[in-house]
Amino acid sequence: MPDRPDDTPRPAAPARTVLAGLDGIRSDIEGLYRDLHRHPELGLREHRTAKRAADALRAAGYEVTEGIGGTGVLGVLVNGDGPVVMARADMDALPVRERTGLPYASTTTTTDDEGREQPVMHACGHDVHVACLIGCARLPAGRRDAWDGIFVALFQPSEENGDGAEAMIEDGLTTRSPRPDVVLAQHVLPYPAGYVGTRPGSFLSAADSLRVTVHGRGAHGSMPQAAVDPVVIASMIVVRLQTIVSRELSPTTPAVVTVGSLHAGSGPNVIPDQAVLELNVRTYDEGTRAHVLRSIRRMAQAECDAAGAPRPPDIERLSSFPPTVNDEETTGRVAEAFSAYFGADARTVDVQTASEDMSEIPRAFGVPLTYWALGGIDPDRYAEAARKGTVAQDVPVNHSATFAPVVQPTLDTGVSALTVAALAWLADATP
Repeated sequence: MPDRPDDTPRPAAPARTVLAGLDGIRSDIEGLYRDLHRHPELGLREHRTAKRAADALRAAGYEVTEGIGGTGVLGVLVNGDGPVVMARADMDALPVRERTGLPYASTTTTTDDEGREQPVMHACGHDVHVACLIGCARLPAGRRDAWDGIFVALFQPSEENGDGAEAMIEDGLTTRSPRPDVVLAQHVLPYPAGYVGTRPGSFLSAADSLRVTVHGRGAHGSMPQAAVDPVVIASMIVVRLQTIVSRELSPTTPAVVTVGSLHAGSGPNVIPDQAVLELNVRTYDEGTRAHVLRSIRRMAQAECDAAGAPRPPDIERLSSFPPTVNDEETTGRVAEAFSAYFGADARTVDVQTASEDMSEIPRAFGVPLTYWALGGIDPDRYAEAARKGTVAQDVPVNHSATFAPVVQPTLDTGVSALTVAALAWLADATP
């Protein structure tokens, strides 16, 4: 944290001064959001999105660096001496076929590495994140009299694949950008639009995806005595894994172990040579994470040993996301700023089982992070579902083919939240 003459946030007057410009750019931001939603791009292919971000930053007077980590964009606006605040948005979409019925719904398709056609959709709200950060970047550029310091806008590729933050770091992000005093980020989630939610400490889970290959001995389905059946072994592993959370962790320790895929064999009368499981683990601290991963290895090995498998299982990690842990002092400062600006719409949010890779960025700089939730669901729709007790059934969630945040008040709230949070550091005095 920078050494400030007065370390308490004074957000209301500076924020209202800077955000007075929102009326003048609102239609631009809404149009940008619809355009981004209509033209989604998968991770490390975000060329059009990155160009739109870079062009908007240059037009606002930022010094812009493109192509960091492939498609990442860095914008720096220097406005005298003062703190350095970095705000980050992720840009990539998902291989999902959109079913929202919106007039600006995506019909985009691409091809995967094997040449197969894939639909593409902004099913996680990254189009909201990009539009809001561009809006936030434009506002302080137009009211330099209201703040002092350096504002850094960072547009990150490939969050969904878990490799975008690391790609930017490996490509020299920490030397290309001024070292921030704080890193800010937000994510649109299935809460009522207009809502902003902070949480100190653990917020998003770590996520580890594993592939377990069980080796058996194949045989005719009518001669099981000649086989070591990997389907049975894999089935026992699936059941055994359910005891990690229920029997090895305290009831107050949150964790999730999900087997999402099990593939074996090619016909009903053939016992195959192997079975392959793919599973996902969600935890909130490194101790629990290490315990769960050790238990998975132990149980897979033990089941193979018990069945007399001809060789140990192969266990490989497919992807890994770090936990997102909010710095408590930083989050408290932002929460106070939000309360002053948003009033009752500033809340405390629960821990989330979703995962992110962006905490690698503040870790690389050695600076604190705070990451908050932004509501994106029509408030009346959410209230009606809550009244009926059907939120889980009636409110679309991230990664769903029907997930599309309402344009307003989502965008206004997202632009305002980033601006208010940044000014909690950049605004030294009430103008």
